Amino acid sequence: MTEEQTNSKKTIVTHVAPGPHLSDTALTTRRMMIDVLIALLPVICWSIYVFKWNAVKQLAICVLSCLVAEAVLTRLRGRRLSLFDFSAAVTGIILALSLPGTTPLHVAVIGSVVAIGLGKFIFGGLGQNIFNPAMVGRAFVMIAFTSALGATAYVAANAPQTNAISQPTPLTAFDQTDPAERKVASIWELAKGNTNGSLGETSAIACIIGGLYLCVRRTAVWQIPVGMIGAIAIIAGIINLFDPSAEWTFMHHLLGGAVLFGAFFIATDPVSSPLTSKGRWIFGIGIGALVMLLRSLSSYPEGVMVAVLLMNALVPLINRWTIPRPIGGPVPERK
Repeated sequence: MTEEQTNSKKTIVTHVAPGPHLSDTALTTRRMMIDVLIALLPVICWSIYVFKWNAVKQLAICVLSCLVAEAVLTRLRGRRLSLFDFSAAVTGIILALSLPGTTPLHVAVIGSVVAIGLGKFIFGGLGQNIFNPAMVGRAFVMIAFTSALGATAYVAANAPQTNAISQPTPLTAFDQTDPAERKVASIWELAKGNTNGSLGETSAIACIIGGLYLCVRRTAVWQIPVGMIGAIAIIAGIINLFDPSAEWTFMHHLLGGAVLFGAFFIATDPVSSPLTSKGRWIFGIGIGALVMLLRSLSSYPEGVMVAVLLMNALVPLINRWTIPRPIGGPVPERK
């Protein structure tokens, strides 16, 4: 019998560690990131097919910049390098896919450094960030380099390649073009991806294939994309009921822009999304409602990035509001 066992007072040791806290030991960060990389392959391949070398350069620049920023900041904090968990690579790819193919080199590099530095390491590193790192980088460069990421950024350098990407994005064309002159993209064009836009948002089919893979693998929770897509479909459907002659239907809202890319690859980030099932429904529905609010009542034609970041800020409250009831009843309050 040891001395500790003979002691009348037993010490209970509590181990506290940062998130993410995974109940399935097989669901490691590295395995989850590999799943995301596999799911992104259809989107990446289609972006390269449509945007050619613009897509290749953008992906390479953002991934390399994110890896370098991760390595430097990890060393500055005196920690072991964590490049082989692929989280920085995933951040770089998602950031690249959320940008137009003509984004200047320096803008992509700055966005990547901000994504890793301000979006991730300023909160303590992997598992402790409040906001989606890629969207933090995207929001920063969108504000800091408006002219490089505005509506004209999607057109200028792409014009010599194909007719599809020599025109404004479908949302911009519908929102900012005179009704007598605008051409509304067809449902099939939006589904296939034969339209202009950010690298990862053009093909709805590619996003759905990758997103379903994530949900089947349980790397992404299904409640968030279903809640987000359902909210957009219902709100857009109600708008169509009041205006049946509208050219931009609820299907255009679902397939156009970054809705599907955001629903499956951005909103489902396990670190910056709620932990509870009820909270995930609230989170997804909230993003969808904000997207429709921004598209309908503001001059901003997209809205996914802003909606995700706003709901990320509410995640701590959502987690608190949706704490599940303990087995046997509520915990008694101390008097």
